[in-house]
Amino acid sequence: MSDSKIEIEKVRLGTGGPEVGVQGLGCMGMSQSYGPTDADEARATLERALELGVTLYDTADVYGAGENEKFIAPFVRAHRNEIVLATKFALGVDPADPTKRTIRNDAPYIRRCVEGSLKRLGVDHIDLYYMHRRDVSVPIEETVGTMAELVREGKVGHLGLSEVTGGELRAAQAVHPIAALQSEWSLFSRDIEANAVPAAAELGVALVPYSPLGRGFLTGAFVHADQELGADDFRRQQPRFTGGNAAANAALLDPVRKIAEGRNATLGQVALAWVHQRAGVHGVAVVPIPGTRKRGRIEENTAATRLILTESELRLLEPIAGQVAGGRYTDMTFTSAGRE
Repeated sequence: MSDSKIEIEKVRLGTGGPEVGVQGLGCMGMSQSYGPTDADEARATLERALELGVTLYDTADVYGAGENEKFIAPFVRAHRNEIVLATKFALGVDPADPTKRTIRNDAPYIRRCVEGSLKRLGVDHIDLYYMHRRDVSVPIEETVGTMAELVREGKVGHLGLSEVTGGELRAAQAVHPIAALQSEWSLFSRDIEANAVPAAAELGVALVPYSPLGRGFLTGAFVHADQELGADDFRRQQPRFTGGNAAANAALLDPVRKIAEGRNATLGQVALAWVHQRAGVHGVAVVPIPGTRKRGRIEENTAATRLILTESELRLLEPIAGQVAGGRYTDMTFTSAGRE
């Protein structure tokens, strides 16, 4: 299934939030986690996405230790009034061990982060500013209070949260309107449906699923991360993509493959279509942000917004998440599921 000319539809993030294309673009992989990048092709991918109606571009200060913000900055400035720019604070890299992350949500840190992002991006405001992860040592009301000050100062347009529980989302919303909740959501990862998604639907907060393609696993691009991917590829550290877990999980793609073959679609398009249809199931705006560095993938992914799965197809896909072997991270304590 492909159509490289039709623009995707639009949807609003939250109550009073910005209007964006119903699918965004995750930019992280252009600078880290998934091996070497062809910079020219990545830049062309940013442009092609916009041509197809993708207007939400997602980055973070931690991606490439600031390099991802710098990389997309020329594109952002060239199309400043056409796109919605999202970036994040809270995660830091331990200089002594790059595999370890630190999490901070205190006011002085947030203010340093926003100034750093504004400088790297070369803009005077950020359209959507996320708390990337929750620092449980700081009350979420205090964190969101600081973020709200940034809105009043004109440095930030709208607020978002990532990997928060339903209760945390409600507490945050009581301080300042939240436009978007970003969490992992895919055929393989559905833990947020228990509490976070119902809370978002109740509050009118949009869902922005990251890794809707299971970090590429749902496309069939690889099976054994430790055997097929480069030494610096982040997926080699994730339990569900290595050893016996990987082989068991690959077998779960059989119904996805069956549907794809019957629809003349790719596995990735079926997986993305499933995520998009969560909007109707849960009564919430859903804007997944699959990441890619290739123009062809952007065309494939955006075409998935026009693939509507039937009830019988959805029933085939329903059991998959409950059978997945291995967690999405080795340490789940910094996810919403780890605190529910």
